[in-house]
Amino acid sequence: MNADADIRAALVSLLQGDAALNAQVNRVYDGEPAKATPPMLVVGDVLGSDWATKDKAGRELRLSLTVEDDRETPARISGIMPLADAAVRGLSGTIGAWRVGSLVMIRSRLVRNGAGRWVAVMDYRVRVLAN
Repeated sequence: MNADADIRAALVSLLQGDAALNAQVNRVYDGEPAKATPPMLVVGDVLGSDWATKDKAGRELRLSLTVEDDRETPARISGIMPLADAAVRGLSGTIGAWRVGSLVMIRSRLVRNGAGRWVAVMDYRVRVLAN
């Protein structure tokens, strides 16, 4: 019963199964790939903290998605971001031994990195309680 692993696996599955998103990226990766071709989406680290009640175990998880593109302008990556967000918002209900209480995007950023690639990072907070 590991909320961090259960929720991450469910998120990766949702993203990899989303047809609209996968039509726009070469691949959805579970963790940073050693070698990949943009555009790509990477499910990053999961940071967890206690979110228990008096009588139920609970976790607050911070999840990070990174979209990377090698185009000159952010036009393509700007179109991928809402598709990824829509897929993430499908994370609901019961997942393993956990029930999703809330899911919100807490921040996003779109920057050009030193390698000349556009990078979008989308950070989410997911709160879950044990069933």
